[in-house]
Amino acid sequence: MNSFGRLFRIHIFGESHGESVGISIDGCPAGLPLKVEDFLTDIERRKGGTQKGTTPRQESDLPIFKSGIFNDTTTGAPITILFENNNTRSGDYQKQRAVPRPGHADFVAHQKFGGYEDYRGGGHFSGRLTVALVAAGVIAKKLLAYSGVEVVANILEIGGESDLEKGLQKAIDAKDSIGGIVECRVNGLPAGLGEPFFDSAESLISHAVFAIPAVRGIEFGTGFAAARMFGSGHNDAIADMSGRTATNHAGGVVGGISNGNGLVFRIAIKPTSSTPKIQQTLNWETGETESFSVKGRHDLCIALRVPVVLEAVTAFVLCDLMLAEQKIKRIL
Repeated sequence: MNSFGRLFRIHIFGESHGESVGISIDGCPAGLPLKVEDFLTDIERRKGGTQKGTTPRQESDLPIFKSGIFNDTTTGAPITILFENNNTRSGDYQKQRAVPRPGHADFVAHQKFGGYEDYRGGGHFSGRLTVALVAAGVIAKKLLAYSGVEVVANILEIGGESDLEKGLQKAIDAKDSIGGIVECRVNGLPAGLGEPFFDSAESLISHAVFAIPAVRGIEFGTGFAAARMFGSGHNDAIADMSGRTATNHAGGVVGGISNGNGLVFRIAIKPTSSTPKIQQTLNWETGETESFSVKGRHDLCIALRVPVVLEAVTAFVLCDLMLAEQKIKRIL
């Protein structure tokens, strides 16, 4: 549901236009130095309005520590962090209550929760909650760094263009939204992480990745291109006793277990569902379809804000796996 992980366990809460969103993290070792300043770089990377193609909605997003941190150091108790919602325009959503937005969770949320759901800004389904995931990622990445593990994600293309500006211009010219592809690479990861079959490294990462709104696909290593290769070409020859391989078509995971090579995977991000283009949708008060255009403040390309979120979910999955194998180096 809203919780994930075994030893490094997170629980996410809040709604887009509620008082706040936040996260509780259980299992973080005591003694980790942690200040507000540690969160600012990644939170800034996730924000809208700071780069072309993102929503103009701006929140300060200063983390508010409610538990688990004392004298700028983790205590070993559960960590709870809040982010206040101060820049909301809920009236934009009251006006469109009867017409669920195509591509959004409005209709299914209404069916599941019987009309009691908070529909403003997508409520609990909103990408707004990814700020909480980023906060968990800041802590997880800091823990991983003690063991020499680095997680980095970048945008590879927008709208099929490796020239990101060109891809964005496509959407601007079409007065529409557009999708993209984001790649994540993890260096320094030890061999032996993951459990066959259902808790394989790829399974756990994929599980967490699909919690990011707008993700439509994932591939590890060579990915779908492997379907067009011969086995002799796809196999990664083991080069030395450390497990280093001559190629990395597997993307750093074999048999569901990390093999000590770089972890490499890519995700497909759909175009932002909120688009000014005229679309058809159902009016559930009249039972008829009608023309509809999404108003308000929205991202032209949500993929622009995904890299830091992808790093975060990858980091807390790997942190959980590392703790299970006692691979996290002691802080104290």
